[in-house]
Amino acid sequence: MPSVRDIAREIVAREGGFVNDSDDPGGATKFGVTIHTMRRLGLDLDGDGVVSVADVRRLTRADAERIFIEHYYTRTGIADLPEPLRASVFDMYVNAGANAVRILQRLLRQMGQDVTVDGVIGPRTAAAAHAAARAAPDHIADAYGIARRNYYFRLADRRPASRKYARRRDGGKGGWIRRAEAFISARYHMTEAEFAERVATWG
Repeated sequence: MPSVRDIAREIVAREGGFVNDSDDPGGATKFGVTIHTMRRLGLDLDGDGVVSVADVRRLTRADAERIFIEHYYTRTGIADLPEPLRASVFDMYVNAGANAVRILQRLLRQMGQDVTVDGVIGPRTAAAAHAAARAAPDHIADAYGIARRNYYFRLADRRPASRKYARRRDGGKGGWIRRAEAFISARYHMTEAEFAERVATWG
């Protein structure tokens, strides 16, 4: 398995550079680190006493990697999950915060585990994840990735402004779907026809 630093480096590469998309609730973002996260952590990189878009622009790849490892991996308890789940849950936590854990907890409940859907990886969620991984060692990562893909679809169903993240202008799979499928075995990837059918109601 790649190291947590390798995973963080891949996440930073996937997230890309500075963007400030009015349709993205995260606001100004660089390498996946939002201005809201920087304000929460007090990252005033230019020392002017205010965490602003200028500070987001100053963020480096190394800064982003450190933030992700400390605040999105170590402090969240992702390291306590079974190895096959860590990379995908980590990547999703960067993308969707505690919803990454809620997706996992809902999946665990569907698999018969007694966990609360609260977005927190505590001892009970970690134990349930390990039990599920032992029961389905060859499928747990795919099951989570598919649940994650379905989360993106439901989000885009409810919020038309977000559909551009799930579907490209040419009608193909957008970044959200490709990101989820990066952690799913190829046999479970949607075909272009399946994808087109799923998003047909979006117009």
